[in-house]
Amino acid sequence: MQYISTRGQAPPVTAAQAILSGIAADGGLYVPQTLPGYMPAELAQLDYAELAERIFALYLDDFSAAEIADIVSGAYSAANFPRGAVRLAEIGDMTLLELWHGPTAAFKDLALQALPRLLSAALGKQQGDSELVILVATSGDTGKAALEGFAGVPHTRILVFYPEGGVSRVQELQMLSGGGANTNAVALGGNFDDCQNGVKALFGDEELRRALKQAGKSFSSANSINWGRLLPQIVYYYYAYGQMLRSGRISAGEAIDVAVPTGNFGNILAAWYARKMGLPIRKLICASNENNVLTDALERGLYDRERPFYRTSSPSMDILISSNFERFVFDVSGNDAAYTAAAFAQLRRQGSFVLDRALRHVYAEAMCGGYAAQAQAHAAIAEVFARYGYVLDPHTAVGWSVVGRLREPGRPLLLASTASPYKFPAAVLGALGEEIGSGDELSLLRRLAAKTATEPPASLAALEHLPRRPRIGCQIGQMRELVSELCL
Repeated sequence: MQYISTRGQAPPVTAAQAILSGIAADGGLYVPQTLPGYMPAELAQLDYAELAERIFALYLDDFSAAEIADIVSGAYSAANFPRGAVRLAEIGDMTLLELWHGPTAAFKDLALQALPRLLSAALGKQQGDSELVILVATSGDTGKAALEGFAGVPHTRILVFYPEGGVSRVQELQMLSGGGANTNAVALGGNFDDCQNGVKALFGDEELRRALKQAGKSFSSANSINWGRLLPQIVYYYYAYGQMLRSGRISAGEAIDVAVPTGNFGNILAAWYARKMGLPIRKLICASNENNVLTDALERGLYDRERPFYRTSSPSMDILISSNFERFVFDVSGNDAAYTAAAFAQLRRQGSFVLDRALRHVYAEAMCGGYAAQAQAHAAIAEVFARYGYVLDPHTAVGWSVVGRLREPGRPLLLASTASPYKFPAAVLGALGEEIGSGDELSLLRRLAAKTATEPPASLAALEHLPRRPRIGCQIGQMRELVSELCL
């Protein structure tokens, strides 16, 4: 299978080359030239690893079956996911897809345990560069999941840039704890979009790339711009449908709706691809917080980044430039690279573009968007706990609130639950009516456990006792210098 750039000016590449590069030479994102069809009759009987192997094999035809089996067994081992890769919870008339049972208690683990292994296998297929320098921008959860996934992986060095003051204290402590000699976390003065734009600028810095090449190194990415991040996310939508079949929640072939709280659009794009591959999904609901650029893009066709930026209690969605929306535009335009390149060039120049009305008709029946303000999300946390004794994190609460307004009554609905509530104890306790006071965030973990009679994930409970690395600070204009210092 060949992979092509959304901007059409880079040559097609293999899966291994797309994963190693992360981003195409023309600045576009790699996508499969065609999407395979897949809907096995025995879906309800497949365990997670079996399903992952099958779906990976559809897209990674330059990887051997043995390589794929090793990647999957290593990524989804009991050591990484002692309670299973994902779990489903039935809350009222909704099914929650709990994606946070991995090492860092966030959905990013499901992709970022696979990606380092994919990169390592891909690296073995090429001659030349002997080390990958992985650059990551994070709005919170990707950072620790990437640091955890790449810690100690041979021939890699990873630098994670996160917005100073723009992640929860637990998220920051996770990034500053553990890791390996090949990992670094950097607090950047700015917001997530500044981190993301800075990383993209480094990818496009030809002088820096030449210096790396002379040192036997090359850039790659662990952000969802990398196809190796997006592919593993397709798996869990198939698995969830199979488990809903197995439990009798739905019947074979019955279409479900899927709601996903998202900021960078990758998690819902994986569901969009699953739908195109044949998974019976009727409609996708894209849930945003106050940074509702995606709601406007989907509902009005206006993609406008020139708007106020809000720091919220759902920081992983505090994003105004959603990288994976480019893949979506490319897809609904019928793989029109010229249209996609022009739209995103206009976004860079003018800060906005408008989707053609004809393109909006392509997805109108299958994708919609909505947003919830912080007060609405916090009300959802309180309501769900009072009614069901279930604790939502602020991101899932955004999804719950949006679903309450946009879902079709009686239609089976799957809501992606993207993080443990223990990653955001201050926000969750506040939503449950508790006074936060001056206690540090780790003491709030214990308070949340007592309040809700639940247990924090072991990895978060252990944060208090883990050694922490020195915090590295950096301004946007210093990113190039820092990368040179740490990687050359």
